[in-house]
Amino acid sequence: MELTPTDAKPDARYKKIVMDEAAVDDLLVDLYVQSQPRQPKRIVLDLDATDEPVHGEQEGRFFHGYYGCYCYLPLYIFIDEHLVCARLRSSNIDASAGALEEVQRIIKRLRFTWPEVEIVLRADSGFCRDELMSWCENNRVGYVFGLARNERLMKKLGKRMREAKQEWNRTGKAARRFLDFRYRTRESWKRGRRVVGKAEYLDKGENPRFVVTSLRIEEMEPRSLYEGFYCARGDMENRIKEQQLDLFADRASTHALHSNQIRLYLSSIAYCVLVALRRLALAGTGMAQAQCGTIRLRPRSSRRRTGG
Repeated sequence: MELTPTDAKPDARYKKIVMDEAAVDDLLVDLYVQSQPRQPKRIVLDLDATDEPVHGEQEGRFFHGYYGCYCYLPLYIFIDEHLVCARLRSSNIDASAGALEEVQRIIKRLRFTWPEVEIVLRADSGFCRDELMSWCENNRVGYVFGLARNERLMKKLGKRMREAKQEWNRTGKAARRFLDFRYRTRESWKRGRRVVGKAEYLDKGENPRFVVTSLRIEEMEPRSLYEGFYCARGDMENRIKEQQLDLFADRASTHALHSNQIRLYLSSIAYCVLVALRRLALAGTGMAQAQCGTIRLRPRSSRRRTGG
């Protein structure tokens, strides 16, 4: 299957098994839809890019300065614990490359089942791109993205940061202040947008953060938007680690990018099987929240003792 080219013809040497990649992409979304007993009130799509180190001359691998190694840069999209996209990509690209196309495909499939469902994208500053935000604004999709700080943003946050520092001086404990304002870049954004700034002062000093969002203040006030909603995206990183550390998503050791994508698909399906196992067979047991590696490796007798 790994050796079968995507354009294999009947006379190709390797043609016995051909993977329909589009069907696998659709299946990942369908598995989420099938897991829901009713239409969710809100669907949050978490997007993230991560490194997948390689140690050979694999097609599409490049040295990535941030990660400090030769790697791929796969794109993951989750809804809660449900994986709906795992796209292997070369690492010489922007973190958001191809994200819009994947989001469009996933949302089209979700809205086929739930036409009026509320959908929100959530991601770090690597996905804060005007193209993606503009599409969301024109298609009834919300977003909350991290926003890289700059001098203009820090100047706006200056008063709140001074207040946070004064509180820290008085109490010796971490202090936070929030600021809600409209902001537009000088060149890259087509319009002004709502930005929430977090002015935080810690023992190590200033720790400012910014997010940009299409959600109105009536829907989510600044502290709740940042602390309750945006920071929750960190759980997605644990789901990615489950795939890479427990289900061999990092085994990108064949030469072709296409065949390594197949390996990532197989790992993704394995992850979906274990998510379903947690939901359907382990509910109410001590293993209901167990990580994939624990479910795989824990002896059966131990599972019995915990109620599994």
